[in-house]
Amino acid sequence: MNDHRRPQAFHIDPAPKPDKVRRSPRAIPANKIKFEEEPAGQEVVVVPPAPLPSSRALRWGSLLVSTLFGLFVMWAGLSVTSLIEELFQRSQYLGWIGLGLACLAGLAALAIILREIWGLARLNRIEHVQADAARALNHDDAAAASRVLAALKDVYRRRPDAAWGLKTLAQHESDVMDAKDRIRLADRDLVSGFDGEAHRIIARRSRRVTLLTAVTPAAALDILFVAAQNLRMLREIATLYGGRPSVLATFRLARMVIGHLAVTGGLALSDSVIQHVVGKGLIGRLSARFGEGAVNGILTARIGLAARDVCRPIPQEPEAKETLASLTRELLNFTSEGDQNAASPS
Repeated sequence: MNDHRRPQAFHIDPAPKPDKVRRSPRAIPANKIKFEEEPAGQEVVVVPPAPLPSSRALRWGSLLVSTLFGLFVMWAGLSVTSLIEELFQRSQYLGWIGLGLACLAGLAALAIILREIWGLARLNRIEHVQADAARALNHDDAAAASRVLAALKDVYRRRPDAAWGLKTLAQHESDVMDAKDRIRLADRDLVSGFDGEAHRIIARRSRRVTLLTAVTPAAALDILFVAAQNLRMLREIATLYGGRPSVLATFRLARMVIGHLAVTGGLALSDSVIQHVVGKGLIGRLSARFGEGAVNGILTARIGLAARDVCRPIPQEPEAKETLASLTRELLNFTSEGDQNAASPS
């Protein structure tokens, strides 16, 4: 008995195709990834200068300076009091003269302190105006735009060189309802009128640093001269845009400019700029000393551009800002006609 089956042919139906499985993002080949391009009409984000970092921690350096200043004031007061008492013992006339001089000295010291406080307050106000202007441009904030316009009118109302801009702004302000356009209108009619003078200030100070650094014999004199010219440039730019920098306000402004340069990466000159100016330029061929002067002048120009960004009430859009390359070309053109007309002894 044979239990084996006979050979037979079987027809197997093809297996149904499985549903397409959606691949995970990791399984997509890199060469098949497509990025959507941003629309051409996208708004540009305007970023104000970065504020100084504020720390609430106890700073021992500030505490030391404050206590030493307090001790100095007490010592000065006791010394003046003793001197006036001795003058009264010698003569009534000398005592009253000494008391009058002490009162005048105290009044002058009080005026200086109030001026320093006012200068710092004006600098803080410019920072707040910049923040409100950036908010109005980026978020179309009507309240921020109103604060900016009110602050600009208050800052420039006593400036003869801003009278025409204020008049033009007042004529067209009621015709514009959009907050963003109102800020741009104020920038066009009022603030942008000072950009040309700021350019001349930066070019003049940079050219002066370039020339006098090249002929100064000692390096120590170079440092003092460059520092003095940069501080005076900061004061001129701040005064131009509505600030009233005093001594403390000027040093705080210098700190803000250095912080802005550190944030934007502008502290060091690029190799291409140095090679173009010093290596291939006419100045580098004449003398290495002139090359050093050119580099110092370019650094001064960069500090001036950063100071303009910090002091300008309305931040400029990136494409509207003046570049260092264009200012460098004008810096090396010592026969610039515009600078000769704008140059003034200082």
